[in-house]
Amino acid sequence: MEIWNAMVLGLIQGISEFLPISSSGHLSILQNLFGLQVASEGHLFFDVLLHLATLVSVCVVYWKDIRNMIWDCLDYAFVSRHPNLVVADELPGARLALMIVIGTLPLFAVVFINKYIERLYYHSMFIGISLMLTGCVVYVCDNLLVGRKTERTMRVRDALIIGICQAVATIPGLSRSGTTITAGIATGLEREFAIKFSFLMSIPAIFGANLLSLYQAMECGINPRDIPAYLIGMAVAMIAGVLSISLLKYITKKGGFGKFCYYCWGVGFISVVLAVIL
Repeated sequence: MEIWNAMVLGLIQGISEFLPISSSGHLSILQNLFGLQVASEGHLFFDVLLHLATLVSVCVVYWKDIRNMIWDCLDYAFVSRHPNLVVADELPGARLALMIVIGTLPLFAVVFINKYIERLYYHSMFIGISLMLTGCVVYVCDNLLVGRKTERTMRVRDALIIGICQAVATIPGLSRSGTTITAGIATGLEREFAIKFSFLMSIPAIFGANLLSLYQAMECGINPRDIPAYLIGMAVAMIAGVLSISLLKYITKKGGFGKFCYYCWGVGFISVVLAVIL
């Protein structure tokens, strides 16, 4: 793999994984319509590495929240034996971790239909339609009433609804971040907390998905000459991921990210047209 190829893929993965524009849709378009080397058998391991690099991006941006979840969970385990010391309501990190676990549960159903979902990756017209649907989802998001729920007040039902939407967003072309953030706001979460919950929920989702792919990737083998390109691509994906999350947080504070809908509609429409022509 050429270094420039790895850098382009890392940049696209890092940007599109977190902005509400669908990373799977963009990578599919590049592969199917423009012939850019994305995840052929020889580079399946690189695809796994790119996703792990974006996972590191989430950990970097939300390290304080992750640390608080770990300590609060440990505290809760201690409190369960000594209930007079502190009540569970004073451990919001533990409650947030529980909501993330509950929200991740619907993804297990995807395991049984994953092979059918993967086939959709190679249908550019379907990808284009899904991207336009993502645009509709993002447009709706900015027109929802602002809620007030946080980790202290969100309910199990809210986490399950967001988790179901995350499972649906495994369909190529649907943005995971856009779908889950919209679902979070629709259930009454604070806008900034909906973004945080969506990204924190991506940690077990990305990690679990890559565990499924890792064995197959190792079977395909790794060309030692590609390692420098892989490492550079990972670094680009991680840096782009951190910047993308920070950008989305900034845009949200300024009013919302509904303008991404026009981008999704445009790319989706072009994808459909090119699929027909080519």
